[in-house]
Amino acid sequence: MANTIIMNLIFTVAVTLGFVFSSADESSSRHHQHNQGGNAELTLKTTIDPSIVYQSENLIIKKLSDHIYVHISYLNTDDFGKVGCNGMLVIDDNEAVVFDSPTDNKSTVELIQFVTEKLNSKITALIPTHFHQDCIGGIAEFEKHNVPTYASKQTIVLIKESGQQFSQPIKSFDSYLTLNVGDRKVYAVYFGEGHTKENIVGYFPSESVIFGGCLVKEIGANKG
Repeated sequence: MANTIIMNLIFTVAVTLGFVFSSADESSSRHHQHNQGGNAELTLKTTIDPSIVYQSENLIIKKLSDHIYVHISYLNTDDFGKVGCNGMLVIDDNEAVVFDSPTDNKSTVELIQFVTEKLNSKITALIPTHFHQDCIGGIAEFEKHNVPTYASKQTIVLIKESGQQFSQPIKSFDSYLTLNVGDRKVYAVYFGEGHTKENIVGYFPSESVIFGGCLVKEIGANKG
């Protein structure tokens, strides 16, 4: 069963990457054709994203489907300035699993309130994809709400080495984790080193959704 899920995930990754590269090529082609037309005028348009269902100074939440949301919080960095950090929220039958915490306790409180009050759902698990602050910054707040954290053994070691301490033990797994969310399942899988040496990906097969966190970069992105 585990091998089947992993093979399906690999296939989904391949299809997703194929779509991304195809879309990028088409966009580049259209941009080239536009430039050839000799139109040097740039038009700036302000659009409202209809997928946004919650927005504050600290947190944005976007609804991608009935079961999938993206939460975006912010991290102030020395090298890149203020950086938006994405996480995934999976919902089914009034239960929720969060991949990557918001960056701090304040934005985490807002996410928890949105899930419990607006979605009328209970968060049953937090899964950081790696040990950096943009994935674990709100663990303490999840602990206050009795939400268990699941992380790979490698991630737990690196969290401890970085000096982070939490009041509750983090539940560990090796390279593969399956959790129920409502009547569906979510998976956390380790494929190998990338952004960090222990980064994992999240997978929701019911909708063929992959969450790669910092492991996945847009085309042309620099290291970071």
